[in-house]
Amino acid sequence: MNMNKTMVALIGAAACAVLTVPANAELVNPRNPEVIASLVRSMGLPAKVITKPGENPYIESKHSDLVFLIFLMTCNDENTDCKTVQYYVGYSDAKAITFEKLNRWNKDHRFARAYIDNDGDPVLEMDVDMDFAGLPRENVVESLATWKSLMDQYQEFLFPAKK
Repeated sequence: MNMNKTMVALIGAAACAVLTVPANAELVNPRNPEVIASLVRSMGLPAKVITKPGENPYIESKHSDLVFLIFLMTCNDENTDCKTVQYYVGYSDAKAITFEKLNRWNKDHRFARAYIDNDGDPVLEMDVDMDFAGLPRENVVESLATWKSLMDQYQEFLFPAKK
């Protein structure tokens, strides 16, 4: 019996160790948009939280003279307690893009999807699920870095530099 109690105690301790988040691993979630905006600012980008009555909040930022948005989504009826974010950028000056070219982007790139919106503009979006307690700060910063890189790649894809 003592062996079983010891095993149960060891298994319990191991489970607690796996489930415990280190004190320095702050979890970030979209319930507080200003925290995400501060992470955007920490990367040297501007960030402004936009709130409008009856709509989910979003963050407006800019990278390489291109405005992009971070939508806070999967929110409750009061447009708070959001669980996911979506990075979004659209190009109103690239209406000549073809579906075939966008399909090539989607085939060759991970993490973000490209499509043509209702106005005929090519768009790039990337979703991040922060449900439950959220994600460690480092993961959110990494998703922002990935997004910046994808925007740069998409810009080059839409407007290839003339050689």
